[in-house]
Amino acid sequence: MIDTHCHVHFQAYETNGAEVIKRSQAQGVEMITIGTQSTTSKEAIVTAESHEGIWCTVGLHPSHTHQHTLHTDQNEATEGQVENFNKEYYRDLIQRSNKVVAIGEVGLDYFRVSDEVAADVKLTQKIELWKAMELATETDLPLVLHIRDAHADMQALIRAAQEKRMISRGAVIHCFTGTTEEARAYHDLGIYTSFTGIITFRDKKHPDQLTPLMKTVQELPLEMMMIETDSPYLAPEPHRGEQNEPWMVRFVAEKIAELKGISVEEVDRITTNTAKTFFQLAERS
Repeated sequence: MIDTHCHVHFQAYETNGAEVIKRSQAQGVEMITIGTQSTTSKEAIVTAESHEGIWCTVGLHPSHTHQHTLHTDQNEATEGQVENFNKEYYRDLIQRSNKVVAIGEVGLDYFRVSDEVAADVKLTQKIELWKAMELATETDLPLVLHIRDAHADMQALIRAAQEKRMISRGAVIHCFTGTTEEARAYHDLGIYTSFTGIITFRDKKHPDQLTPLMKTVQELPLEMMMIETDSPYLAPEPHRGEQNEPWMVRFVAEKIAELKGISVEEVDRITTNTAKTFFQLAERS
């Protein structure tokens, strides 16, 4: 089983990171640890290079691209400064390590962007994402995309890139929480959707009913899905509220199996094969 999106190199695991990795690998879980800015991208490489069964990505989270979206995250240990997507810096990181399997997470995040700065924030994020798309094309790597409240703009950018014969290795939407229609629009573009422990979260007012996201999982083809934890965030039920760990990706697989009426083994087989093919893991061991 592969956790395709975690952050085991983050500050959150400063005291227990080795145990978390060991615990997850003991349960047969391999993982891709995701960079979010210049420093964490470099640290992701160090972690991947130090372990079998761990790969990494390098990238710049959209929230780090503008002063009005910059946030303090003690889990991540951000430096609290705005960054640009420096193509040469990230190109150098990619060339240093065969363990870098994608560029990301990069993307668009319009959540809680105030109206007075919205135009500037959105333009900045689009410019930085386009740089990442250019580098993905130049280095023949796929993209790991972060999207929040920005599906229309993201799909427009993907189409624009594809029209220019860019991003031929494709992309995966990490932590997908959109609608079935939005997911299918990405699938029509050849873009995968990845799901986290959020699919295990029930509506407190209607705990016996499926949430809209659960219904989306039911309706989408398993062949276009990947699974992830986004650890240390978003621990699935029954561990909700705890520090998430890569081995907990099994609860995501179990929920997909339950929703689709198939075995966990089938979910594991198909999503693992998809991840290995998409990220070309066999070539980057």
